[in-house]
Amino acid sequence: MKRLYQIIFILFVSIGFSQTHNDTIKNNELRLAALPYYSFGKGLGVTSADSLFQLNIRFRMQNRVTYISEENEDNRYEAQIRRLRLRFDGYVWNPKFIYVIQLSFAPGDVGVIQDGDNINIIRDAAFYYRPNKHWNLIFGQTKLPGNRQRVNSSGALQLTDRTINNARFTIDRDFGFQAYYLNENKDAFSYNVKTAISTGEGRNWTKTSDDGVALTGKIEILPFGSFSNNGVYFEGDLAREPKPKVMLSAAFEQNNNAVRTNGQLGSLLYEPKTLRSFFLDALFKYKGFAFMSAYMQRNADELLSYNPDDITEYNYVYGGYGMDYQMSYLFSNDFEIIGRFSNQFVDEEIKPFTPDLKQYSFGVTKYIREHAFKLQAEINFDEKKYFSGTVTNNWYVRFQLEIGI
Repeated sequence: MKRLYQIIFILFVSIGFSQTHNDTIKNNELRLAALPYYSFGKGLGVTSADSLFQLNIRFRMQNRVTYISEENEDNRYEAQIRRLRLRFDGYVWNPKFIYVIQLSFAPGDVGVIQDGDNINIIRDAAFYYRPNKHWNLIFGQTKLPGNRQRVNSSGALQLTDRTINNARFTIDRDFGFQAYYLNENKDAFSYNVKTAISTGEGRNWTKTSDDGVALTGKIEILPFGSFSNNGVYFEGDLAREPKPKVMLSAAFEQNNNAVRTNGQLGSLLYEPKTLRSFFLDALFKYKGFAFMSAYMQRNADELLSYNPDDITEYNYVYGGYGMDYQMSYLFSNDFEIIGRFSNQFVDEEIKPFTPDLKQYSFGVTKYIREHAFKLQAEINFDEKKYFSGTVTNNWYVRFQLEIGI
């Protein structure tokens, strides 16, 4: 009988322990199921346990030192944080509903704040709806489908800055609606059609309102299929394309009643102008070799804008055209050499006020982790030709480090 009691006691203890153990496992499983999932790739990703929300966090910074020599000026150097960006993207409720937020904090990004200006911290704040692989609908502030180099991130450039033509003629970011139809195949003829209707005044604009909008359209043709790893969105052939890849594109924008000298950028005009911008781009990549060429143009019926209260005060739309040519080769040790030539010709109406330009650039880049972590060295030579016939030459040498996730 005594042994029977012992067996019964052990049985009850075992059952109780087993129940407690099982409850602990179940409680732990419930806790684990309520935790988010983390991923590491392009940034730090967090996905909720129910998969209804995803957040990806990325940052990047560019630190540079530049030695500058300009005619009629003392030689000098500049040391600065050129760009410091923080980006958030992901989806809410369904992977078809995507959000993108990008903030900038470096002085060169924010710009000098004057009376009445907004702080230019917000670069992108856009909602994307992707019902299928072909359609992409966008509402908010982000880049317009303009020239190739502007559409590329500044973190995906081979040289430390974009070209002089991009600086003058680009259409940049704006607030509005965009619709893309994407039809890309890996090794077959592909094309994309991109359209936008936007305010025309650029990012974070609240100074004025008008009855004009900007209308933008772009077509991209990829005769040999899409580039590896979305290679049209970064410069250089880091993917070392095994087959030749080509992209040809054309874009046009009409900015009705624009109130700034460069459309989405620049200072205030004394009177609204309707601006027309035209872009052509060509891109080729094959086995580490890359070539890029671009044509940019802006015009208006009248470029000069006069102060109605004082005719001696004026400013102007920057009209004219320019060409860029850029070539590079990536060696097996991830060193790359880059050469670029740009020329820029201003419209006859404004030649007395601003010079024609030529720019020669040569750079060497060491990719440590593709474009996310790289070292860049560059020498740049400018030639300015003025209406009077005077020519001035300037040059600079620059070192830049870029790092990000």
